[in-house]
Amino acid sequence: MAATEIKKTLPVAQRSRSVDFMKKTALYSWHQEAGAKMIDFCGYLMPVQYSGIIAEHKCVRASAGLFDVSHMGNFYVKGSRSLDFLQFMTTNDAASLKNDQAQYTLMLYPDGGIVDDLIIYRIDHETWFLVVNASNMEKDFEWLRKNMQKFDGVSIENHTERLSLIALQGPKSMHILQRVLSFSACGQLSSFRFLRTGFQDTEVMVACTGYTGEKGVEISVPNDHAVELWKALMEKGGEFGIQPVGLGARDTLRLEMGYPLYGHEISSETNPIETRLKWVTKLDKGDFIGREACIETDRHPERTVVGFVMEERAIPRQGYTLYDAAENEVGTVCSGTMSPTLQKPIGTADVLHSSREPGADVFMKVRNKQYHGKVVRLPFVKQE
Repeated sequence: MAATEIKKTLPVAQRSRSVDFMKKTALYSWHQEAGAKMIDFCGYLMPVQYSGIIAEHKCVRASAGLFDVSHMGNFYVKGSRSLDFLQFMTTNDAASLKNDQAQYTLMLYPDGGIVDDLIIYRIDHETWFLVVNASNMEKDFEWLRKNMQKFDGVSIENHTERLSLIALQGPKSMHILQRVLSFSACGQLSSFRFLRTGFQDTEVMVACTGYTGEKGVEISVPNDHAVELWKALMEKGGEFGIQPVGLGARDTLRLEMGYPLYGHEISSETNPIETRLKWVTKLDKGDFIGREACIETDRHPERTVVGFVMEERAIPRQGYTLYDAAENEVGTVCSGTMSPTLQKPIGTADVLHSSREPGADVFMKVRNKQYHGKVVRLPFVKQE
């Protein structure tokens, strides 16, 4: 993940004291045996890298990578008024979903600040599955529970501790998947569609979603089958050069695509209209929490999120200030990295509308030295 989100690897002296009190996914022992560098992320011990962030990043772009993202929160929302409830709680139009379809959406506070970004899955008329950010899981669950009281016949269940989530991403991912699940329909899955199928003696949910910009799936599997599924994917993916991938490359991959990360491009202080997320904020669908604030911001937007590429070798970091040629402050860096694909420093920034056009010059000061960059269209890396 981004530098500000990744805590340092636990010092040797602290590991014995700290590890016992931290959460571990069902795949924790596998990661240890594979030599992964483990970090504290959102209270979980998670792999940040195995062979190295750049090698893992390039493997996903070229063939396939396997991610343990079981720290993500997941809830089931059920009941006769579950659709009404989710329409009120989220910004996108849940009513447009058919069974076995998924949707990227947001939850807002009344002032338009973002509670979280999430994916909702419509299983049937009365059953929905939600995947939320690990850092926001408890907050999200309580926010949903608090507002659920207005909708009779709706219930919510937290299945985060029962399920594992495995992401298989990359141009070879579907070839690998079909060798493991032996289900031809997997190859026919289109973006944001999902299906339920069998693995050994249990049911898994395979969704054509992801956070890398590559073809791939995210598989929800009961914890007691996670290791066997992971091993099967690694074994069958061997001929395609599959590698396990940690949180470090997950972040560089998502940033190359310009995808937002909570706590960086979006937060409780940001409005979706000013963060390039108007496309999932359906102001004409009817009432939802934060709608009035979004309508007001839409009338007079002052800021937006842009991508920029440094013309010089200086890596943007969250919180750095950006200036225009006259040395006026125009924005703040949200995320930044050295792009493994482009071999250039890239970043996203929250900027004034006056600096939003591609080609606009921006300047970043690092230790009193000024470096030149240019605003570019997102994503940084174009996928076929």
